[in-house]
Amino acid sequence: MGSAKIRLDCGPLTAPTAATIDRIARVKLAARRQGCALELKNANPCLLELIGFCGLGEVLGVEPRRKAEKRKESLGVEEEGELGDPSVS
Repeated sequence: MGSAKIRLDCGPLTAPTAATIDRIARVKLAARRQGCALELKNANPCLLELIGFCGLGEVLGVEPRRKAEKRKESLGVEEEGELGDPSVS
């Protein structure tokens, strides 16, 4: 017997919170206990980002879409000098 899939339509979740993620994780756990797999459908970027922030991306089977960060090049010390004594005003 194959594993059944439950598809959860996340489209209506326009302003997800930590409580939303908690409920999704609980549904995932309940489905797993029954031998089913949970699949999130129509998850918006905000929901995906929040799932990733909570550290549940791998558990819930989603990968947040991230843009590559542009890093500033380290140019070294721009100005040389001594630090003043902070106790002296």
